[in-house]
Amino acid sequence: MEKVTELFGSMVFNEEVMKQRLSTTCYKAWKKCVDEGTPLSLETAHEMAAEMKNWAMDRGATHFTHWFQPMTGVTAEKHDSFITPEGSSQVLMGFSGKELVRGEPDASSFPSGGLRATFEARGYTAWDPTAFAFIKDGSLCIPTIFCSYSGQALDKKTPLLRSMEELSRQAVRVLRLFGDTDVKKVVSQVGPEQEYFLIDKDVYDKREDLILTGRTLFGAKPPKGQELEDHYFGTIKPRVAAYMEDLDEELWKLGILSKTKHNEVAPAQHEAAPIYSDANTACDHNQLTMEIMKKVAGRHNMVCLLHEKPFAGVNGSGKHDNWSISTDTGINLFRPGSTPSQNARFLLFLAAFIKGVDEYQDLLRCSVATPGNDHRLGAQEAPPAIISVFLGDELTAIVDSIINDTQYVEQGKKTLSIGVDSLPAIPQDTTDRNRTSPLAFTGNKFEFRMLGSSQSISGPNTALNTIMAEELSQFADELEGAGDFPAALHDLVKRVLTKHQRIIFNGNGYEDAWVEEAEKRGLSNLTCTADALKTYLQPKHIDLFCKHHIFTEEELAARNEIHLENYCEVIGIEARTMIDMVKKNIFPAVSKFSGDTAKAVAAKKSVLADLDCSDEEAMLRKLSRLSAEMMRQAAALEDALAAPHSTDAYETAHYYRYTVFEIMGKLRGAVDGLEAMTASKAWPYPSYTELLFSVK
Repeated sequence: MEKVTELFGSMVFNEEVMKQRLSTTCYKAWKKCVDEGTPLSLETAHEMAAEMKNWAMDRGATHFTHWFQPMTGVTAEKHDSFITPEGSSQVLMGFSGKELVRGEPDASSFPSGGLRATFEARGYTAWDPTAFAFIKDGSLCIPTIFCSYSGQALDKKTPLLRSMEELSRQAVRVLRLFGDTDVKKVVSQVGPEQEYFLIDKDVYDKREDLILTGRTLFGAKPPKGQELEDHYFGTIKPRVAAYMEDLDEELWKLGILSKTKHNEVAPAQHEAAPIYSDANTACDHNQLTMEIMKKVAGRHNMVCLLHEKPFAGVNGSGKHDNWSISTDTGINLFRPGSTPSQNARFLLFLAAFIKGVDEYQDLLRCSVATPGNDHRLGAQEAPPAIISVFLGDELTAIVDSIINDTQYVEQGKKTLSIGVDSLPAIPQDTTDRNRTSPLAFTGNKFEFRMLGSSQSISGPNTALNTIMAEELSQFADELEGAGDFPAALHDLVKRVLTKHQRIIFNGNGYEDAWVEEAEKRGLSNLTCTADALKTYLQPKHIDLFCKHHIFTEEELAARNEIHLENYCEVIGIEARTMIDMVKKNIFPAVSKFSGDTAKAVAAKKSVLADLDCSDEEAMLRKLSRLSAEMMRQAAALEDALAAPHSTDAYETAHYYRYTVFEIMGKLRGAVDGLEAMTASKAWPYPSYTELLFSVK
């Protein structure tokens, strides 16, 4: 491996490269565009395009692409060469400012949720100058937004950028009240921890369900799973270590701050975590990370599984979204300070977050609602579907003292007043983090632990940014007109914490008692995507996004339609795959095994009529019973898929969850029972043991 310092960012047209290659005028114009949002002139765009092209060609690139993130959850790219005809037999290598700034890919096959007619082919990409261009697979990739002919957002990047701008605007308003005139921008910072599984490709290729759906639809429990807890943070297997080294190198080339790698809880499960960056960069980098993880795995004859629950009964994979907000002057607004003013500011931002989470529980739940994540949330390995906030013992004691006007004990007894001249120091909480909490405060950030491993982090962070912007907007509106700022600040924080303390929970989110307690508190418990999405278009959600210009009402409705359609399609594909596996492979295999067993019994009795074959006969009866049950459920599943569905999208999603999915569970139960009784050589698919322990 090359020196990391030389390798890092070598395939990125970053700020250092710009300083070296662009004229001072061009560089300053780009910098002003990024910092202040001023438009770039076509002349500046032409110079940047020319230098991007030359830089890329120096590194072997022959094509360029507008790299964007449509509403499919993956990235998209259409590659064009730099070749421009010159005369009858000559070509030039060209790339103009117009091509840099805007593209027109065919958008007819991307989901739009009704924002564009299906016969309309054009979609438009527009360069995001806040994100650096990079080289991947011999192409210069230009991060862009993606929109319709009428300008409506068809991607995940546009709303994220809008939410970041709005959060900054409202946060700066609040900071001005504290006398901070230096801050020009506030940025949401994100560090997504990416969990994944690695299995041998030769074994993967024998599993139709993994290939078509990303998860195993059948699979008897193996003799050993994660019971011994001997995998977590354990010694990394040589083959996996080689993969991780290769992965790091590829990520570092692209300027992705891959920092931590280790084994996760389940066999074959691992985690990669980056250093924090702004939310836009973090989202781009995470999308790239997921793509590269899969590519690099192929080089090592392995497959990287990003599904939230590839194996039943085994820990699933999440993506912990560590979220905070920081100023352009280097201040983390969720870090307790050492001065009264700093801590008053911290408590105000903390109160805004707590209020926002409580008021928009359903929206945050919707932001992580996917068919894959339904298998994971609440499954004794991930947070429950109930939204709550964990603060830790120290911070909770501070909040309680504010609510109750009691003394807070820290370095002696002190009455906690939010007035900026009297607030004592707030220590950084040393409480052990709560792995059962959906939103856990970890000293200077909140860890949003509900995200699924395959999910784009854009949606959840758009929601967090927008919710925080709304609460800060309300606070600024109230405090800007206050005659006595310290008193008004104290009253505001106390009132907010008192009203919204129900959302604070430091206990075990896995216990049944919490479900009962949450219900008493009036908290939502949306256990599946079908139920969660019913809340997506609540008037208050529409008002929130429209007020802050994150989405139009049409854009929200489109996304809801796409989410519902995707949910039904995923379950439908899984159901049809199950039927296919049963009819073509599992039933024939079980029938043959049963027939062979019956022949063996008959052969034994032909020699000795009184020979005891009761064990074989009992097994045959059970095999026959389970086989019949399997075929009954397969037929029921076919009927359920063929039945006419409601034209109402919510009713259809409900049908797939509570009718189709339930039958799938019964079918799996029968098949897994058959696998446990059938000889390994007779079973048509690799077992869980082979899958989970395939990488030596």
